[in-house]
Amino acid sequence: MKSDAILERLLKLHPKKIDLALDRILALLEALGRPQDNLPPVVHVAGTNGKGSTIAFLRAILETANYTVHTYTSPHLVHFNERIRLAGELIEEEELSDVLYLCEYVNHGRPITYFEITTAAAFCAFSQTPADILLLECGLGGQFDATTVIDHPIATAITPISMDHMQFLGNTLSAIAFEKASIQRPGVPSIIASQAEEAAIVIKEFADRVGAPLTRHGIEWK
Repeated sequence: MKSDAILERLLKLHPKKIDLALDRILALLEALGRPQDNLPPVVHVAGTNGKGSTIAFLRAILETANYTVHTYTSPHLVHFNERIRLAGELIEEEELSDVLYLCEYVNHGRPITYFEITTAAAFCAFSQTPADILLLECGLGGQFDATTVIDHPIATAITPISMDHMQFLGNTLSAIAFEKASIQRPGVPSIIASQAEEAAIVIKEFADRVGAPLTRHGIEWK
């Protein structure tokens, strides 16, 4: 498939698979005309365990209620297009190739990670297809993940946090929780799954600091 050839080239744009920063994707999105500003309302999901299943449950609930739903998840199992679901359907090969090539062309060979440039491509696809809501899975951490360029989600959710990608996020549960808590935004409801006490403390402190109203499992909801 044409998309496979493009993806193979995109893998070679940065010497590292993971290099947590936002400057590269922000520059690319600016050059693309800021597609992240033309998305349906976003629910942003971070955590260590259960992000994908949380999004699957949310999609099933929303579609049963007759909402049209985009989803962005990673990694894929077999084919890359599993990551991008447009209005309930997996993105078609032609559209996937088009947005990948557009991002490759506009990026013009500059260093950018695979996840960053493919996330930009997903935002392009989501901005071109109408939907009622976008369920957006955080790739790694939260603070410097490419998906956190979304400034104003309608809700954030944090699934259970455990020791996770310690070489990038830190060697303690508190440090990892801080990274993932960083998706919380001022005035945006934050729904929290059951957490270890150490992680729960960090999440609450971050929410209090930015003014994100918390709904925590075992406290505000059961």
